[in-house]
Amino acid sequence: MLRGFDPLVDAAVRPYDTEAAGTRDAELARTIAELKLVKDEWEIAQLRGAIEATVRGFEDVARVLPADRGVSERLVEGVFNLRARHDGNGVGYSSIVGAGAHGTILHWIRNHGTTVPGELLLMDMGVEGPHLYTADVTRTVPVSGTFTPLQRQVYDIVYASQQAGIDSIKPGVGFKDVHRACMRVLAEGLHALGVLPVSVDEAMDKESTLYRRWSLHGFGHMLGTDVHDCAKARKEKYREGELDEGYVLTVEPGLYFQPEDDLVPAELRGIGIRIEDDVLVTPEGAVVLSTGLPRRADEVEAWLAAQREAGPRLP
Repeated sequence: MLRGFDPLVDAAVRPYDTEAAGTRDAELARTIAELKLVKDEWEIAQLRGAIEATVRGFEDVARVLPADRGVSERLVEGVFNLRARHDGNGVGYSSIVGAGAHGTILHWIRNHGTTVPGELLLMDMGVEGPHLYTADVTRTVPVSGTFTPLQRQVYDIVYASQQAGIDSIKPGVGFKDVHRACMRVLAEGLHALGVLPVSVDEAMDKESTLYRRWSLHGFGHMLGTDVHDCAKARKEKYREGELDEGYVLTVEPGLYFQPEDDLVPAELRGIGIRIEDDVLVTPEGAVVLSTGLPRRADEVEAWLAAQREAGPRLP
């Protein structure tokens, strides 16, 4: 319960200065959050619309992103914001535009850096639709248009992790099981890169979770009228519960090698990669709603080249 935003709503609920107000507010927030877990057809249509606008926003950005010189992260942010404002209600959250090493910072929203040919650009952006349902999509692209062999190797690890998570999704599967599916692949990839100082099993042990030094966050979250929807739901209905038909959630694993991390080879430092898509849980499994943006490394390169060839466009 958020008080002070609408006097009519405030008047309809128990005043905050009564003894039970705090408890009742928490109960109301929990109930609303759990009611929002399952999306109906209208809500899914709203999310699809927001995601389609987000795809157009990413295309707009790709069309003005030079391969041979740097541009401000704020130019990228502004171009996407134009699409969000034109095709929706605005952005669903502060856009994350991380060029180069800024991509290793999870919530980089200052966006005062500059893209560099040869480096990566991580963009976590989403349009909020007219009825407040928001998309949440991340893509990491090579500014020059082509991944270096090492960038591609790391990218492919993150892609495989995301695909493992998506493949595991269906009604009745535990939220934590999807997390473990993603993280296991990341740990295996870190081992293949020679980064893990222990075995994959040792790194995955709940008393260790050493892989988290480079993965930093969970696999995803619920999505709806909030970018982190249903956050007030009981843990047994959400984070420690099972997925159900009609849930919409993100799948967004990543690997982040900080510039100052002496535990990794120098050539890995400053590389941050995340791939995020919005997924609907159906009886048959996962349906990726954001398929309008490619995910595989070769497809990303081809998509970027095609957008650049098409050139800038008005909304």
